[in-house]
Amino acid sequence: MTENLVTDQEASGGRRGRGASGGAAARRAARSGGGPGTQLTYIKRQINVYEVLNEEGLALIEKNADTVLEEIGIEFRDDAEALQLWKEAGCDVKGERVHFPKGLCRSLLKTAPSIYTQHARNSERSVQIGGNATVFAPVYGPPFVRDLDGNRRYATIEDFRNFVKLAYMAPSIHHSGGTVCEPVDVPVNKRHLDMIYSHIKYSDKPFMGSVTAPERAEDTIAMAKIVFGDDFVENNTVLTSLINANSPMVFDETMLGALKVYARHNQACIVTPFILAGAMSPVTVAGTLTQVLAEVLAGASFTQLIRKGAPVLFGTFASSISMQSGAPTFGTPEPSLVSYGAAQLARRLGLPFRTGGSLCASKVPDAQAAYESANTLNSTILAGTNFVLHSAGWLEGGLASCYEKFMMDIDQLGMTQRLSEGVDLSENGQAMDAIRQVGPGSHYLGCDHTQANFQTAFYRSSIADNNSYEQWLAEGQKTAPQRANELARRWLESYEAPYLDPSIDDGLKDFIAAKKASMPDAFT
Repeated sequence: MTENLVTDQEASGGRRGRGASGGAAARRAARSGGGPGTQLTYIKRQINVYEVLNEEGLALIEKNADTVLEEIGIEFRDDAEALQLWKEAGCDVKGERVHFPKGLCRSLLKTAPSIYTQHARNSERSVQIGGNATVFAPVYGPPFVRDLDGNRRYATIEDFRNFVKLAYMAPSIHHSGGTVCEPVDVPVNKRHLDMIYSHIKYSDKPFMGSVTAPERAEDTIAMAKIVFGDDFVENNTVLTSLINANSPMVFDETMLGALKVYARHNQACIVTPFILAGAMSPVTVAGTLTQVLAEVLAGASFTQLIRKGAPVLFGTFASSISMQSGAPTFGTPEPSLVSYGAAQLARRLGLPFRTGGSLCASKVPDAQAAYESANTLNSTILAGTNFVLHSAGWLEGGLASCYEKFMMDIDQLGMTQRLSEGVDLSENGQAMDAIRQVGPGSHYLGCDHTQANFQTAFYRSSIADNNSYEQWLAEGQKTAPQRANELARRWLESYEAPYLDPSIDDGLKDFIAAKKASMPDAFT
């Protein structure tokens, strides 16, 4: 487990889809748990971020990270080009270990953008990464699924397509994501082609590229160029992809190879230390933050050696572990503190930030899953996270993508989006007319203001049951996962694919067929 706008939409493979964003329909969706058909725009946060470190604390972490980079160094394994580039940049390279002069990484990162747009094939679905924007993307990486019949099994390409469809239909998910599950029924060396095609075919939201080998990243670029055109891809960002550090303090050949492909083509990399604190970083929050910052500085600045101005995100995935069993734990206080601190460090660097999601260790979508996911998601949004991977569907410490959990999570994402809007201080939000009309001792149920606003005033969950006990009994005593199961089935039954230009579709199919024919199947 690792983890120039298109104006002629049909020419780029998109069109105005069912349920354009904005207007009364979007406001209703934001307050009703969201249903298929109306897409919300990415979050433009109107609430303050929460910060846990003062200036003295931030300066201390930065000083310690500089010491790590200079004295201990970061290994760039099995990549002679990377080592040569660092040597030319003024680093002390000893074998595969790179020692960085103080300030070099920060200096290189001055050319990285603090905000960029990831373009979708439907331009209405394009997203801002950075600034006050938050973008939700689904779960990434699990080899297993917990399906709608209650089975835990290996994921298939059909599961992959289903999760892409659900993410496309979910108003509060702004990004199609990447490896929403690992389709093990397709050969390892060919499945990336089917996965990228599924994101393009079954959704018109932005998506992520393959990072499991440099040649698969090249295939992703080639497919993106079929959709957007060569020049557009080279001069705009249409992919935001995950590059994990092999913590502690190592970047391996696979991740470096994919990073170089995407950076050379002006596509965004999320440089993310994958941390299980206590095993892959120190047990303390400050020690983990020091290592995270050092790893990100090294990996993120390397993108600028490849291509100045290439977008790059400061990523962190931090979990604690059980010191009794070694198993990862989620929703605990220490990783939240790491997320808050890392977000502050990212803002000081001027880089967009990625962390968090709806993370849990539970094996089923139960109370443990809900509590742990809520704790993680709450700190994610309050930290000011820009790109949120694993927003929906994560179960079992990331080993399983769960249909029911996916639906429950997107309900929570809708609530989070509403919270992020902050307080409405417009004339309607002040409600002075209502207060004058009702006066002392009466009620607001029938007043004009309530009648005008009741449909959109409060968020309405698509999963929660708020009816009486008697009505709940009469309707079958259904639990939240059962209601989520029914909702997922209804959505998949009603799914309608977004428009894709037939010539683009044919071009993608021809490319995939030729690539698959060029190599034998490999399952390892």
